[in-house]
Amino acid sequence: MSPTKKTALVVCPGRGVYNAGELGYLKTHHADKSNLITSFDRQRAALNQPLIADLDSSDLFSRSKFTRGDNASGLIYSGSYADFLSIDRDRFDIVAVTGNSMGWYTALACGGALSAEDGFRTVNTMGTIMHEHGRGGQFVYPAMDDEWLSNPDTRKILLDLVDSIDGLYVSIYFGGMIVLAGTDAALVEAESKLEVIQGRFPMRLPNHAAFHTSLMAPNSDRGFAALPQTMFKQPTLPMIDGRGKIWMPGAANMTELWDYTFGAQVVETYDFTRSVQTGLKEFAPDCVIVLGPGNTLGGATAQSMLMCDWNGQSTKTQFLQQQATEPMMLAMGHQAQRPLVV
Repeated sequence: MSPTKKTALVVCPGRGVYNAGELGYLKTHHADKSNLITSFDRQRAALNQPLIADLDSSDLFSRSKFTRGDNASGLIYSGSYADFLSIDRDRFDIVAVTGNSMGWYTALACGGALSAEDGFRTVNTMGTIMHEHGRGGQFVYPAMDDEWLSNPDTRKILLDLVDSIDGLYVSIYFGGMIVLAGTDAALVEAESKLEVIQGRFPMRLPNHAAFHTSLMAPNSDRGFAALPQTMFKQPTLPMIDGRGKIWMPGAANMTELWDYTFGAQVVETYDFTRSVQTGLKEFAPDCVIVLGPGNTLGGATAQSMLMCDWNGQSTKTQFLQQQATEPMMLAMGHQAQRPLVV
């Protein structure tokens, strides 16, 4: 490794990152990877689904069309995986990969445990299952102050709601945010008991089901039935899952990896915060690279870094000052930061 080469933890985004501003992401940034996208679209064509290339090339963004699981998952995976391939390996040595929620499937492909095509098959299958058989929903609520410092009182309020409302669960620990999920009735009751913050929280996530809760058990069964263990192989990079567990190259148990991916990962709380912090503490990277599309995962990633005082930074102000001089986090969906990575 050259003296100027940096080590990097790569973070893969989940649902909700391909929005109106990302329309044309593949066409703009990955015209050189048309063969890869075509290989994904063969799977879509066989299922009579709209092609990823056609969706990305649409003239107008339709929230109802682009955020539904059977379309959003494939679009996001295609952009994220193509971004991963675009990282300049002469400048960066990737030491580990992780992801948020659906981003775990992308991390499996980036980490080499699934081929590119099987990674797409996984996200497209699970996204379609969630769209067709999803129950309930999710909302996100901040448990931090304006400086991104944790607010224990708000966190307790949210966890107390989970304890007191039947059908309400913690879905994702998301940096300074907590994502709650549950039945529609449980979400309405919880929302009625929370103070409205910044005029937008609690924020419902459109076209999202009660991911990472026991309500998804039937979809876990469908995933096991549709996606065989034979797809999995030994990873080529360390992979960090939604519990903070590290799957090391040459030492991963394929049965356990398959079982986690379509079992616990689907029906239990996803701790994105812990996954990022595990990557920081165990691999001590020089920087964190957040794959696109979009940049909505950047905040939660940065908050996860600050929550463990990474590089001596603990507040939003300190983080932004550091980012202006020598960035610790590089988001490929950020126009100014992308050239620093590709």
